Amino acid sequence: MDKRNHIKYWLDSAAHDFDVVETLYKTGKYDWCLFAGHLVIEKVLKAFYVRDAGELPPRTHNLLMLAERTTLLFSDERRLLLGEITHFNIEARYPDYKQEFYRLCTKEFAEEYYTKIKELYKWLLLQMRQ
Repeated sequence: MDKRNHIKYWLDSAAHDFDVVETLYKTGKYDWCLFAGHLVIEKVLKAFYVRDAGELPPRTHNLLMLAERTTLLFSDERRLLLGEITHFNIEARYPDYKQEFYRLCTKEFAEEYYTKIKELYKWLLLQMRQ
C-alpha cells in the first residue's frame, strides 16, 4: 500500500468507527461509546502520522504521543483532552478499571465527552483537508 492508501485506510476506518460511536451513544452504551471514540481519534492521528512521517504509525494507543509526532499544532486544551480520551482506552479495556469506568460513564459524563470527541474529530478532518 502506498502512502495515500494508508492515509485513506486510517480515515475510512475512523469514519466507520465514528458511526459505531454514534450508535453506542444513542443506545446508552456510554462506556463503549467513549472507548470507540478513543479509537476514532487514534485512527485519525495515525493518518496524520503516515502523512507527516511517511511511515507506518507506531503501535500505540497513546493519543498525546501520536499527536506529538505529527505537524499538527494543538492548543493546551486539546492536548489535555487527548490525555483524557487516552484514559478511556485503558479504563474500558482492562478488568481492574472496567467497573469503575462503567460507573463513571453516566449519561451526562458521556454526553460531555461524546461532544468533545465529535468536535475534535471534525477539527482533525478539517486539518487533513488543508
